[in-house]
Amino acid sequence: MILVTGATGLVGTHLLVKLVQEKKQVRALYRTETKKEHAKKVFSSYFAKEAQHLFDTIQWVHTNINDVPSLTEAFEGITHVYHCAAVISFNPSDYKKLRKVNIEGTANVVNLCLSNNVEKLCYVSSIATLGDNLTNTAINEKSEWNPEVSNSVYAITKYGAEMEVWRGVQEGLNAVIVNPGIIIGPGFFEGGSGYLFKRIYNGMNYYTTGTTGYIAIQDVIDIMHRLMQGSQTHQRYILVGENLSYKSAFTMIAKALNKPAPKKKASPLLMKIAYYLQRIGHLLFRTNQSIFKSSIRSAFSTKHYNSDKITKELSYNFTSIEKSINETASYFLKEN
Repeated sequence: MILVTGATGLVGTHLLVKLVQEKKQVRALYRTETKKEHAKKVFSSYFAKEAQHLFDTIQWVHTNINDVPSLTEAFEGITHVYHCAAVISFNPSDYKKLRKVNIEGTANVVNLCLSNNVEKLCYVSSIATLGDNLTNTAINEKSEWNPEVSNSVYAITKYGAEMEVWRGVQEGLNAVIVNPGIIIGPGFFEGGSGYLFKRIYNGMNYYTTGTTGYIAIQDVIDIMHRLMQGSQTHQRYILVGENLSYKSAFTMIAKALNKPAPKKKASPLLMKIAYYLQRIGHLLFRTNQSIFKSSIRSAFSTKHYNSDKITKELSYNFTSIEKSINETASYFLKEN
């Protein structure tokens, strides 16, 4: 039986669709009924009348990866684990929560994989854990983490989670780590890349000059599935279909949503001013803060990622990011 953690998130939900299509026995962890119902809604977009039946073939377990007693029960009879659960936040105030889930939770998953002789673990990490190449060449799997730069709290805790997986490997666990770029996919528009669609739909005037990697959700799912079925182990894989500037990605999204593209270039100074204004507002009036020092650095960083390792090993061809954006925008417009 297959266990999926974080089963009601973007990666987890779309992974469940893939697994039930193949009639796999699946056990899925969820934290709230609201999130579970949202996952069912995504299922409906794939299966129409069959959605409820297929959704009910999944063994749903109400727990989280820090609840060791119930997590231990959830591991009974499990042979393969897709570990997709994580907290995503770039707010330094959330560091303790990020550490609790991303690092300690992953340690719990790894320990139970070892004690239950799980055949293989696939951990969903992020390109945020990869360091820059000193030669300005594209970042690859050998690019080492740099603790000296201003890493986000999210990146720090995802890197810590990777260390737990590698610790498990040293203790005999078969595992692979995937490092996706920004994942484009439908159904989740309140956070992550999905929030960009909402922001641009509601009107966004500014873009920043940075560049980063993007990948379609279906590619992430397909590659994870193939890695789990294959002989690959003790390896990490960068999953980036295309490297795009933020301006190019925002323009594609705006076009797909029939909205104006952001036309004003934000400067680092403007972002810093916005950061300090938000910081003051948060301290004085407890208003939400969305800009942080690490996110400013990211917004103006030009990073290119090399996915040759996975494309060669699996002879894989990535989905066009424009196609994925168009499909995600179509879903968004139906919802709105």
